[in-house]
Amino acid sequence: MKKGLKDRAEGAGDEIRPGVPPPAQLPDAEDIDVTDVIKKYLAGEFDLICILGPTASGKTKYAVKLCETIRQLSVSGEIPENISGEIISADSRQVYRDMDIGTGKDLSEYGDIACHLIDIAEAGTKYNIYEYQKDFEAAYKDILDRGNIPVLCGGSGLYIEAATCGYSLPDVPANPELRKKLEKEDMESLINRLASLKPLHNNTDCDTKKRLIRAIEIATYEAGHPVTRRPFLPKKTYFIGTLVSREERNTRIDQRLDARLQEGLVDEVRRLLDRGIPAQDLIYYGLEYKFVTLYLTGVLQYDEMHGLLAIAIHQFAKRQMTWFRGMERKGIVIHWVKPPLSW
Repeated sequence: MKKGLKDRAEGAGDEIRPGVPPPAQLPDAEDIDVTDVIKKYLAGEFDLICILGPTASGKTKYAVKLCETIRQLSVSGEIPENISGEIISADSRQVYRDMDIGTGKDLSEYGDIACHLIDIAEAGTKYNIYEYQKDFEAAYKDILDRGNIPVLCGGSGLYIEAATCGYSLPDVPANPELRKKLEKEDMESLINRLASLKPLHNNTDCDTKKRLIRAIEIATYEAGHPVTRRPFLPKKTYFIGTLVSREERNTRIDQRLDARLQEGLVDEVRRLLDRGIPAQDLIYYGLEYKFVTLYLTGVLQYDEMHGLLAIAIHQFAKRQMTWFRGMERKGIVIHWVKPPLSW
């Protein structure tokens, strides 16, 4: 394997980095009366329902079923007529067009339930958290204006927090002087510096030196620039987390990866490369796009790609759970459930 690109293929295991918390323990599951949740939303007790969870935990099916329940209650007269649930995606890669198999869009799962913030950016571009917050706010306001119920659904913790934090995220400008200073420090020093500025819930900040420096740059800027409230972001979110055991989750991940490869994942990435999207840009998207690109560019053999990718997705799911448990430590209540549901 070529040096440089080999480094990008590494980091998929279970090692614990200095300053980064170990994988979180699974929370306890609870029973939720979804009809009661919907009625409490309509009574104004909260202004958004959010379905979150790690990859392969069944959150999309849960969100779709919740929206179908909203429709049934409206038809039966238990809630006002003509109210629908609409899903707003909180997935950092499903925003890209023509990246379907690798991001697991599974659009057929939605049926006729409206879904927003999927396929809104061109593959090869770098859509960011600031754009997402603005796009979420617009979709959220549109759903409210039409009298429907917004249901946020996804596993990207940073996007979920941006949507539900209630304040504007600053689009942080580059700080060349700070970057030059930080470039001289090693990874461990940078991790410790970032940990002194904010809780390390987002493990991806520590994946590379470049990301660490940017995270420090953002945290340093935010320390001196107070945030402002945004008028159309939710302030009272009801969080539901979909929960499966680590063993079941890893089994689902492995089965899903095999299915996606059979469905044409390699061909999807090859088409993106043939369109002129640079390999480095696809590697930037991580997981399926990173490892399949490394395979197609000759850096990895097929079996190497398959094995490293499976490990990377397992580790990604662990990081997602660590993020969500970090949200709980900050005081956010997440009601964990075990799909499939019978309500």
